[in-house]
Order: sequence, then structure tokens, then C-alpha cells
Amino acid sequence: MFTYNIDEDLALKLVTIQDAPRIFELTDGSRAYLKQWLPWLDTTKTVVDTESYIKFTLQLFADNKGLNTAIVYKGEIVGVAGFNDINWSNRTAYIGYWLGESYQGHGIMTRVAKALTEYAFAELKLNKVEIRAAQGNQKSRSIPERLGYVNEGCIRNAEWIYDQYVDHVVYGMLASEWKSK
Repeated sequence: MFTYNIDEDLALKLVTIQDAPRIFELTDGSRAYLKQWLPWLDTTKTVVDTESYIKFTLQLFADNKGLNTAIVYKGEIVGVAGFNDINWSNRTAYIGYWLGESYQGHGIMTRVAKALTEYAFAELKLNKVEIRAAQGNQKSRSIPERLGYVNEGCIRNAEWIYDQYVDHVVYGMLASEWKSK
């Protein structure tokens, strides 16, 4: 099973079906907060819905097309992050993430995104990592900005979130840029 220790308090581990109750509890407890930027909250109503998501991500992992992990902070699952898609033809990965509301403001997600970026380049030998965030989601956008990702532009009306389209800002990091940091 995939596990990646970031520091003494923080690790990433492949999500498993056994994690479904905790991930659902975290989702449900942060529902109003997460719903502002994530489009899947209305279809995640039960632990079974979370199990279906985990089965999907485990199939992506088995097919070597994704890597979704539980964020473990001080022994407790506090969110989910990983590569929603790995494009081996172009050697590119796309990082996605979310964190339970009460775990915000501890630098967790910046450390997680940094670790995933390092893993993509050092272990997977990819050429590029992208992070996309809704234009108005300043908390999410600050993570790639803090890590030195390049703002590559805006995709207009990139995602439908409940009652409106939102634009996405695309951030990219090349392996050559990461190595020089």
C-alpha cells in the first residue's frame, strides 16, 4: 500500500474502503464550507457514496492513472489530496485537494502539495504538475503561489458549481523549474 511520510506530523496514504466512514464524517462536517468550491457535495450523501468514490480512485491507482490519498495529520485523516489524473503520454499530473474546515490554517495543504510535487518529479519522473483552482478561491490559489508555481492563465467557465460557472486559474510547475528551487 502507498504511504508517503512528509514530516513527523503529516503523511499521505492511499485511501481504502476502511477510510470511508472517516472521510464521509469529515465531508459531512465540512459540507457547507466545502460546497462553496467543490461540485460533488450534493451527490455525497452517505458513507456508501464515499465508498463508491474510493473504489473509483483505487481503480485509477490500479490502472496507474491516478493516486488519491488520505491526508493523515497527527494520526487522524483530515482531508484528501493526490493526483486526480496522471497523463503518462505527456508526463503530466494534476493535483487536487480538500481539507476539513477545522484543519485549515496549519500549513497542512501547502506541505501536502509540496510533497506531491516532489514525488511527481523525483519518483514518477514526470515533466509537469498542474494545480487548478477556482478564480475566487483565494485559499486554494495561495498554495501553488506559495510553492512558486507559474500562473499559466485562466480557463473561462471551466466548472459548473451548483448554480453558476466558475473560471479556473491554471498553475504549472515544470520539473526543471522545481529542481532549480
